[in-house]
Amino acid sequence: MALLITNKCTNCDMCEPECPNNAISMGDSIYEINPSLCTECKGHYEKPTCESVCPINNCIITDPEHIETDEQLLEKFVIIQGLA
Repeated sequence: MALLITNKCTNCDMCEPECPNNAISMGDSIYEINPSLCTECKGHYEKPTCESVCPINNCIITDPEHIETDEQLLEKFVIIQGLA
């Protein structure tokens, strides 16, 4: 399950530098998460760092368009890190 930044985003710049996969970047008006790079921090941390540092409640949610299992997220982590 990739994550999604909602329109509640205030562009506080907290999430982007915390993403270990560089999946977060500035979009047209708010930060966006690239679902092909988002592993919900699987392989890095116990929970997503972007959610941990975001000061807005429920600003970062599960992306309903990109549902993945923990196994799929870990496989993506291995590929992104070049461990495969």
